[in-house]
Amino acid sequence: MSTNYLGAVADLFSGGGGMSYGFAAHPAFAMVAAADAEIGKPSTGAGAIGCNATYEANMKVTPQAVDLGLTSPTDVVEAWKLDATDPLSVLLACPPCTGFSRAIAKNSTEDDPRNSLIAHAADYADLLSPSVMLMENVPQLLNGRFNSHFLALRKNLTGLGYQVHASVHRLREFGLAQQRERAVVIAVKKDLQMRTLEDLWEGFGVSPAATTVRRAISDLPAILSGETHPSDPSHTSTHLEGASLERIQAIPHNGGSWPDLLADEGKHRHLIPSMWRAVEKGRLNSYCDIYGRLSWDKPAPTIKRECSHVGNGRYAHPEQDRQCSVRELGLLQGFPIDYKFVGTSRKNLYRQIGDAVPPLISHQLAWVASWILTGEKPDLASTILAGTNLTSADIVRKPHQASIAFC
Repeated sequence: MSTNYLGAVADLFSGGGGMSYGFAAHPAFAMVAAADAEIGKPSTGAGAIGCNATYEANMKVTPQAVDLGLTSPTDVVEAWKLDATDPLSVLLACPPCTGFSRAIAKNSTEDDPRNSLIAHAADYADLLSPSVMLMENVPQLLNGRFNSHFLALRKNLTGLGYQVHASVHRLREFGLAQQRERAVVIAVKKDLQMRTLEDLWEGFGVSPAATTVRRAISDLPAILSGETHPSDPSHTSTHLEGASLERIQAIPHNGGSWPDLLADEGKHRHLIPSMWRAVEKGRLNSYCDIYGRLSWDKPAPTIKRECSHVGNGRYAHPEQDRQCSVRELGLLQGFPIDYKFVGTSRKNLYRQIGDAVPPLISHQLAWVASWILTGEKPDLASTILAGTNLTSADIVRKPHQASIAFC
């Protein structure tokens, strides 16, 4: 299809650049503006996570360091100083998912104040009038108790003359080597035809071999726990020592986890009190991922923002006695092999990855956006992001995709 220039793209809540990179890698779009408050946790305040440096290193655009919940959209847009002769074509808006995530127990009963940022995105659409707006979040945005925020967004966008489509996707179906499930919202001006990821992949799927941990990270050189490989500063892992290191050393390779230690009384010394409480309550299935190893021939589980330690989930290497490196989790999150993760805190680099929209997916969304704008359906092979686990040879004919449409 044609790759003539299709316009400028701006990114709200830009993080480490996962959503933007898919558009930056597209030949017809130009990233021109971004904004992020760089908040690691609410208790740490703005600037803590340092993601804007990573964004700038890869996108060559300096994000505005601003809290979008406290600053008016007019002030943000004025500070961007956008070129009036190059109107915004696509607006990316991926507010924090923490307030909707079912991984946080209180989200089932309390409406997190950050959730109001969802509907707030329509204020930017009103100011900037992009042809396309895209949002990614956890499935609970659409089907959770506080989906009123999405309903408000849809109402506001509809009132501005947009048509809105929202679906929940298993991203493995589109080539991510991870069991990640996410909602994608696409808003399109009414004079354009709506297109979606489902449309892009209609009739096709991905070879299962493409979405395994083995495909994504097995070619990386071995490193020790806490070591940084001399040829890649991002191939660096959390330093484990003492009981934590001994525990990982005791866990079986290739998918093992701490419940495997129960069968050997000699290894019971590696179990911590929370593990014994899980045994007493019969919660092995819901708690077994901590101190768990990835399986070579399966996708990784969902990579979350607190992925910097094996005590937070199944983030241990399949056979090396260590936490997966920043580079390895980046690859499993769909970042290309040469992506630059910038910062002095290794924990924050892991958070940048866990918070991100997988670029492997955002690149496909960029091609969906170009299809919407031009009316020309892209060749599916052209939507594959170079440097990731997925190649054009992995595309196979398949009758349908697993997704749930909401509107």
